[in-house]
Amino acid sequence: MIDCHIQLNLGKFKLDQKFVSEHNVVGLFGASGSGKTSILHAIAGLNTPVNGWIKIRNQTWFDSEQRINLSPQARHVGLVFQDAQLFPHMTVMNNLMFGYKRITTQRKRFDPDYIIELLKLNHLVDRMPMKLSGGEKQRVALGRALLYSPNLLLLDEPLSALDAAHKQEIIPFFQKVQQETDIPMLYVSHDMSEIKQLTEHIWLL
Repeated sequence: MIDCHIQLNLGKFKLDQKFVSEHNVVGLFGASGSGKTSILHAIAGLNTPVNGWIKIRNQTWFDSEQRINLSPQARHVGLVFQDAQLFPHMTVMNNLMFGYKRITTQRKRFDPDYIIELLKLNHLVDRMPMKLSGGEKQRVALGRALLYSPNLLLLDEPLSALDAAHKQEIIPFFQKVQQETDIPMLYVSHDMSEIKQLTEHIWLL
């Protein structure tokens, strides 16, 4: 369950959004500049609302009245951006294992081999990021986020930098993650058709 009321003051831009959903995958749709990324940053703990609350699966991450504001580390969120932001000096395998090596054994939910097979990365593990296509980079970024065993996946327009062919190549992998893991996902896009391939549960900004 995702239950949020987020009020943000970003210079002259004022944002006040309230939404709640029992569904595991939710789309966040709106035009550029409507505040989609700002909402994700608030949920991740990267900026702080002036008022409101953020509750994920009945755990309170932020509540202005109760003066609760968990650190980004305590929220344990997996982020995937439109730019995969892979470490260019690391192989695909080392990129995948970056977060995995930094969490406790008790925290680890997925075996690396399972995620590599799920996202069809077997033939890429020894490559450097510069040798990957855009779609391959996003699959690696998604795998890295999953191996961090996050409480929530925040996907910030992860396909917007790809052409139509590469979008259709990677969407099935997001669908597989949706079907085979129980990690809640908030998927941001300004492309409604893209969101609808993953979920019919959409918040409009």
